[in-house]
Amino acid sequence: MTYYINTKNLTKVYGDEAVLEGIDLAVRNQTIYGLLGPNGAGKTTLLKILTGIIKPSAGEIKIQGQVWKREDLEGIGALIEQPAIYPNLTAYENLKVQAILLGIADQRILEVLALVNLTNTGRKKSGKFSLGMKQRLGIASALLGSPKLLILDEPTNGLDPLGIQELRELIKDLPLQGITVILSSHILSEVQQIADDIGIISHGKLGYQGVNHQETDLEQLFLEVVTHHAKERGES
Repeated sequence: MTYYINTKNLTKVYGDEAVLEGIDLAVRNQTIYGLLGPNGAGKTTLLKILTGIIKPSAGEIKIQGQVWKREDLEGIGALIEQPAIYPNLTAYENLKVQAILLGIADQRILEVLALVNLTNTGRKKSGKFSLGMKQRLGIASALLGSPKLLILDEPTNGLDPLGIQELRELIKDLPLQGITVILSSHILSEVQQIADDIGIISHGKLGYQGVNHQETDLEQLFLEVVTHHAKERGES
């Protein structure tokens, strides 16, 4: 089995608190990996480590079997927390700024705008976009450099049902274009509809990891993992 990214014993400690403990993540190539967990479980910390924003306290990361290095970031696109956009610029202009910095041709801007269905926004400033449009612009920005791995942290937060559906269809198509996706969320139903594999993180530990079987009662599995870790910590 081919994995795009693996971690071994990945740990992050702040002071006396372990935010992540011994995470062994295994993300198959050209699939969607759904990373589930309650708020504060450690999902965003894990994603920030994978993208080099923060350093782990222990453990290792491998990209396609090789130990993670800074150069690997060239193949990673990410939308973590809120999309960074210039509200006074159009969708095209936002991407143009990034394209200039990365030395990317204008044709690629048009390609990603079409991919996220923002081609017809014209001169409309991105500050006037709906939340769903802003999220799609953030994904376009993450895709601009033609990444092999796309990391999305709670991308459906605050979206209405139509925005969630549009984003779902966009994400489902990405593996067909050779892109591996890690999608974090606390919305179980959304992840179960699109993920190939699922990991459940709670209290900084990866309590479950496996293939997403549609017949699985994901809510029950999720509650079992979270409850087990809460008991370990003496919280229930």
